[in-house]
Amino acid sequence: MKNDFYHYQAQTTPFAPGMEISHAKGNYIYDKTGRKYLDMVAGVSALPLGHCHPAVTNAIKKQVDSYMHVMVYGEYAQEPAVELCKKLASLLPDPLETTYLVNSGTEAIEASIKLARRITGNSQIIAMKKAYHGNTMGSLSLMDYEERKAPFRPLLPDISHINFNCLQDLKLITKQTAAVIIESIQGGAGFKIPSKIWMQELSKRCKETDTLLIIDEIQPGIGRTGSMFYFTQHHIVPDMVVTGKGLAGGLPIGALTTSNKHMSYFKKAPMLGHITTFGGHPVIAAAAVATLEAIEQGKFMEEMLGKELRFRESLQHKNITEIRGKGLMLIALLPDDQFTSQIVDECRNRGVIFFLLLFEKRAIRITPPYTVSDSEIEFACQTLLEVTELFYPN
Repeated sequence: MKNDFYHYQAQTTPFAPGMEISHAKGNYIYDKTGRKYLDMVAGVSALPLGHCHPAVTNAIKKQVDSYMHVMVYGEYAQEPAVELCKKLASLLPDPLETTYLVNSGTEAIEASIKLARRITGNSQIIAMKKAYHGNTMGSLSLMDYEERKAPFRPLLPDISHINFNCLQDLKLITKQTAAVIIESIQGGAGFKIPSKIWMQELSKRCKETDTLLIIDEIQPGIGRTGSMFYFTQHHIVPDMVVTGKGLAGGLPIGALTTSNKHMSYFKKAPMLGHITTFGGHPVIAAAAVATLEAIEQGKFMEEMLGKELRFRESLQHKNITEIRGKGLMLIALLPDDQFTSQIVDECRNRGVIFFLLLFEKRAIRITPPYTVSDSEIEFACQTLLEVTELFYPN
């Protein structure tokens, strides 16, 4: 199968390991030889409850037996999608009450850009330096990493960039700005956390200039930081919230949530201002409702900060220069970027799956399922430290 994988299926790097997957359950992935691997990545934060959680798989099976795709988005009232949108409204502060469901986080970002320009009549979008919001053309335009953008130009015009966590740069937000878009925790940049003062001043500046504030919760959201959405820990209310990744427990999804008034702009001038065929798919929506309910009903968010502390304590070592992030959205920073990929490979050889980041090349990604146990945390950390010793022996 591996040869067919390399020949027939597109890869995104020259270094894909091509591990042949047999099955996955709980916090483990199993290969075709029967080896099991402790998963410290959770599908890049897309599996909050681990692999094949019964609440999620049962909801999927039940919905498959009722109906799957029946009509393009927004035409028929389908119970799973309606229930999901209503659930999101209950979890978000007013007036964030109406949701547009799509197939991925980057699609929800695209919708937010369109909606912001439509509402305000302005075209300028301000994003953060070292931002990552996805790889479709609009989302790519929000990135300031020219090495990744240059081959695909021309991109969207009127995109500006300011520094994350910089109070001085907030002055660049003006009455001509349609929207400011931020990740509530910068992912690809190295899990950078905003200061509470900066978040509050950003919100204040947007209100002063009638600029829409869009918060990307695609990775930090759905409980990963100890609250359902990380921005709520800063006591602000944005104009739009984008979610994805872990929202459907392992199935592809994205969601844009805003006020009913704002969302109504997609219905007129022009009508069908945003369209998706498979967005709000009933099977995926059913999985998302089950995921949210399981997270709410469990003690996962209560236990999140305790698990974060165990990682931080267990990774105190001369080869780990810093632990960044919040909850179970963490990175371990190495002394340099010489051996990051080799360390990830060797950990996998020893039965623990870690991963890399987009911009911060010294980082080892640690985003396990919320179901990770204390003993699994200890095993993962011990494996990582033993492997770093091989590459940084002194």
